[in-house]
Amino acid sequence: MRSQFLALIPAAAMTFGGAMAYAETVNWLHIEQNPDVLAYYEEMVNQFEADHPGVTVEMSYLENQSFKQKLTTMLQSDARPHIFYSWGGGVFDAQAEAGFLREITDAVEGDWAKQYPQSAVDAFTNDGKIYGSPMLTSQVVFWYNKDLMAEAGVDPDSIETWDELLAAVQQLKDAGIVPLAAGGADKWPLHFYWTHLAIRVGGQEAFDAAINSEGDGFAAEAFVEAGRKFQELVELEPFQEGFLASTNEEASGMFGNGETAMYLNGNWLYNIQRVMSADGEGLSDDQLGFFTFPMVEGGAGQPTDTLGGINGWLVGNGAPDAAVDFLRVLTSKETQTEMAAHDFYIPVAEGASANMKNPFFKQIAENIAASDYHQIFYDQKLGPAVGLVVNDVSADIAAGVMSPEDAARTVQEAWEFENF
Repeated sequence: MRSQFLALIPAAAMTFGGAMAYAETVNWLHIEQNPDVLAYYEEMVNQFEADHPGVTVEMSYLENQSFKQKLTTMLQSDARPHIFYSWGGGVFDAQAEAGFLREITDAVEGDWAKQYPQSAVDAFTNDGKIYGSPMLTSQVVFWYNKDLMAEAGVDPDSIETWDELLAAVQQLKDAGIVPLAAGGADKWPLHFYWTHLAIRVGGQEAFDAAINSEGDGFAAEAFVEAGRKFQELVELEPFQEGFLASTNEEASGMFGNGETAMYLNGNWLYNIQRVMSADGEGLSDDQLGFFTFPMVEGGAGQPTDTLGGINGWLVGNGAPDAAVDFLRVLTSKETQTEMAAHDFYIPVAEGASANMKNPFFKQIAENIAASDYHQIFYDQKLGPAVGLVVNDVSADIAAGVMSPEDAARTVQEAWEFENF
């Protein structure tokens, strides 16, 4: 595996900086599970260390939810990572404002930044200062199993409205098929429903008004109605038994095993459902499909509005210069081009998707390019405290223990507490 991926390391990774002399250790914290990506990372590290005598890059891993729960504590300790994964948004802003990050503006400005669209650079900029570098983009969609949909007589192409999705869910249940996987234990997969429905009901105008503290904010009717629509789905009991105790990884494995018909998740599910499936193969390309989140009749949102992220890496406060040098290689256009060509993710570097072969990723890249409103995940955009509340209320609606009105009001109260 290691020799297989050596050829993929771009020339920039092999030659950047020459054989510079360091005596530094770079602590790199990631959340990657795909063994092929990890093999690529390992070869990149080996090459970087060979080109930079005295530098050691130590890779460490945390599962997604554990990463979110433990990162703040880690950043306040002497064991803080030098490079770590980020979804940008308000969580990043809070980290920058708390002094947890190293500014790298001087290093990024110029040729490094010119590789990316300005919006991607802005995603890692706070108060005019750059603290990281973008690497990938994403969209949340309804992934589906073609075989199970056909068995139930459901045509995925016909699901364009929320009511049509509800009808499809009932049709799947009537056929004895579990309609939807859900990683309820992690909560954030459930926030995709409430958030997406808010996008469809209220559009960008509702979100902008809420973060600008206009009107009723997140307690406005658009967010209450989003909760009501989610409640309509919950009342059909669409998820697998025990979904509130299932992690995203477990739910992804169930979907990959063919145990559920659909899973509302990001494009990363394409690889994770394979890794987490019982046979390690998961659903093949011929068995997979996806459709964008359906419209809500009378809603203000547009069909092209998307939910996802602009993700990348941040540099921790106190990180050595070698960490910045390694980050330049990690997020370079050359690296992104190679990784996109091998279906690892959807790159943000301009032109890096030219050789992307995966038809699902290509379509998602086109969706994002056509979107005038690409909403960053609420649990990241709104900051760590409010984001946690968004995830909590989404899970509570799914569990049937919180009303849509209380959910919207709780998010607004959290927003006011953090911002006033």
